[in-house]
Amino acid sequence: MQNKQQALNLLGLAQKAGKIISGFDLVSAGLTAKQVKIVILANDSHDDTREKITRNAVQNQVDVISSFTSMELSQAIGKNRKVLGLTDRGFSRALVQKINEGV
Repeated sequence: MQNKQQALNLLGLAQKAGKIISGFDLVSAGLTAKQVKIVILANDSHDDTREKITRNAVQNQVDVISSFTSMELSQAIGKNRKVLGLTDRGFSRALVQKINEGV
């Protein structure tokens, strides 16, 4: 549980640093523009949203993480969102490391 909270805190830091784009349209555009390094998709998001974002991410060779609920993501970044795109490679690596340690 501690790693999960650390991963969410990392998302909050990335938000404050301006390294997160959020919302379906912005993340989709960021994927197409090759700005997004990793996608964080709420595990309780709508099936249609999940399918479209995942397809777009696969086409652009970007990993998708679905380890968090929309409430957890929203609290972490201070906005009500279900889809996030990390645009910084360093934050992306740190997030993947925390998740691999056990979320």
